[in-house]
Amino acid sequence: MDRLDAMRLFIRVAELSSFSAVAQQLNVARSVVTRQIAGLEAHLGVKLLARSTRRLTLTSAGAAYLEKARVILNLVEVAETGLAEERQTPRGPIRLSVPLSFGLRHLAPLLLEFATTYPEVALDMDFSDRRSNLFEDGLDLAIRITPRLQPGDVARRISYGRMVVVAAADYLARHGEPQHPEELIHHECLGYTAAASTATAWPFMVDGQLQRFPVRSRLQANNGDVLLDAAVRGLGIAAQPTFLAAPALAAGQVQQILSAYPLPDLGIHAVLPGNRHVPQRVRMLVDFLVERLGTRPSWEAPPLSAG
Repeated sequence: MDRLDAMRLFIRVAELSSFSAVAQQLNVARSVVTRQIAGLEAHLGVKLLARSTRRLTLTSAGAAYLEKARVILNLVEVAETGLAEERQTPRGPIRLSVPLSFGLRHLAPLLLEFATTYPEVALDMDFSDRRSNLFEDGLDLAIRITPRLQPGDVARRISYGRMVVVAAADYLARHGEPQHPEELIHHECLGYTAAASTATAWPFMVDGQLQRFPVRSRLQANNGDVLLDAAVRGLGIAAQPTFLAAPALAAGQVQQILSAYPLPDLGIHAVLPGNRHVPQRVRMLVDFLVERLGTRPSWEAPPLSAG
């Protein structure tokens, strides 16, 4: 292992505070990682990590070395990226996480198009609604759909989606149509559990103020497609993003209700690891997604039913 590879390995261990986690990421034995770090410490003549039965912590020398190693590797990445940009041919791996339903419906075709256009880029795509940790999962990029980013997120907005409340005509005929969000507590609402903040209460704008209204859910899921299917089958009322609900609305399978009380819009963001130089190949992928999705994405093109 050369000096730069040793730096990269040390940075991973420092970020995850675990030999085992890094070994799992790299698909190697834990002893390989510990041996390489021990070799780096022997070369430098200092202890970089303090080991205990519970966790690893940086020594003062390790903290100083981590800061300098990041700077050095960023400079190397910048230099290599500069050469790649002169060729305008991105190459290398991109590991990214994308939401399941949105990813399959809207991102997968674009990612495959990008892979076809740039055959020297290797894409490793993880389709999941789990909120990933970019450092712990070794990701270059994560697509997140949220009305509000977390503090410290380094992100670029690539598109947006509106939230709509929908129900099948059959359900409304049996249970009546709510005229105000406060009436939802008396209805069967379909809960999206991947967003904990909306599992038991839904946010609406009422008289210019954001208010949260309690809902009860007999059926819950961490996937929007399942909840939309349940709404189509007349099993309840669902709060759905337009990038999922638009086809069902256009086909008349569900109708929009409570349109006078909008829910917060969703931002679709490309989130990047902080404290790292963003490789050209990753920046080109983000630019590609922004261009393809645009400021008026395809799912917003047809007018949605107001119910």
